[in-house]
Amino acid sequence: MKIVVCVKQVPDTAATMTVEEGKISWGDAQLIINPWDEYAVEAALNIAATHGAEVIVLSMGKEDETEAIKHALAMGANDAVLVTDPVLENLDNVATARILAKAIQKIGEVDLAIFGQQSVDTVTGLLPAQVARVLGWPALPLVSQFDAISPDEGTLRVKRALEEGKQIVDGKFPAVVSVTKDYGEPRYPSFMGIRKASRAKYPIWGLADLEMDAPKTVVFWSDVSAPPTREIVSEIIAGETPEEKAQNLVKKIMEEKVL
Repeated sequence: MKIVVCVKQVPDTAATMTVEEGKISWGDAQLIINPWDEYAVEAALNIAATHGAEVIVLSMGKEDETEAIKHALAMGANDAVLVTDPVLENLDNVATARILAKAIQKIGEVDLAIFGQQSVDTVTGLLPAQVARVLGWPALPLVSQFDAISPDEGTLRVKRALEEGKQIVDGKFPAVVSVTKDYGEPRYPSFMGIRKASRAKYPIWGLADLEMDAPKTVVFWSDVSAPPTREIVSEIIAGETPEEKAQNLVKKIMEEKVL
């Protein structure tokens, strides 16, 4: 059994985003693994421990953007692949899905492709379903629990966490799954795992390796601007009694034409 976990490198969630000359800037924020992807790695490692699966981390970004890969390897993943190319700047979800799908096909014999629910920088939550669409695999999004997995029969049963409640879904391999934080707390990388990850060697693929032309980006940000600043003034409504305060409040509301 082979599992691919797609991870993304993002700015630290404690960082403040600003707009500088029409471009988004995170300043000197530290780059980390997308926190949602840690749940995906945890799910893959637990499945591997039970069924003897191989866990391969797949990431796309610049050649020096390796924190997400190192973190996943330190958690216990077996191997990794980085897809990087100078033309892969400012891709939309559709183009990204096509590249990830091609990389998953190149890895070969993949039973499960696992994603985090969403990324903290774009927050669309669409990529897992889009990758499944390109691959032609069933999509099982928002999974909070794996109830049953049978590698021999090529089937799985998952529990999905929805706003309305829980949903039990049966599926077949190969499949694309996205995991929610309801799955359980991700493990911390061990010291030995961190040391091993820092020395890890893994393949780096460009579009030529994937036998792809540069994908066309259809959706892009034509302009980015900071929201206008608003001055907020607080005023305490005075009055000797609750009735007088209420009357003064109504008067103020009418003066400000709130109603």
